[in-house]
Amino acid sequence: MRHVLSALVQNVPGVLAHISGMLASRGYNIDSLAVGETEDPNLSRMTFVVVGDDNVLLQIRKQLEKIVTVVRVDDISAQDFVERDLMLIRVKTGGEGGLSSVRELTDIFRGKIVDVGNEDVIVEIAGPERKVEAYIDLMRPLGIIELVRTGRIALVRSAGRLRMERGAQASA
Repeated sequence: MRHVLSALVQNVPGVLAHISGMLASRGYNIDSLAVGETEDPNLSRMTFVVVGDDNVLLQIRKQLEKIVTVVRVDDISAQDFVERDLMLIRVKTGGEGGLSSVRELTDIFRGKIVDVGNEDVIVEIAGPERKVEAYIDLMRPLGIIELVRTGRIALVRSAGRLRMERGAQASA
């Protein structure tokens, strides 16, 4: 089973190395990892994607909670949440219709062409993992030169916002 964990950690040097090293030394694989400063410059949020049963999840949470620099750990995959990946991909445009094909597919996926060269373009795509993967699959025949992706980022949806959206839809 796939789990998305969100850890609020102190924003100090070495936290990422300490946490990733601890998980690796215990044989846990991290499928995705993203780290960034939060609204509080003293804290960072680490979003992990790990695969395992509930026992694996429990052990990972226990190990993380033992680390002094970890403030809080949440399994957000058990809640209603929004997740996104970001990708930059360089694709060949040489050949007949290459650029127009990339442009059309990029528009369909609500991406952006962020750089144009003589023989290639760089495209930015953001969205759920399956959207990013689908775009990659469509670009393979055109010729992917290189790509880079962020780790998954995620936030739990607000319960109040969900009620407001439902209420607004009902009255509309």
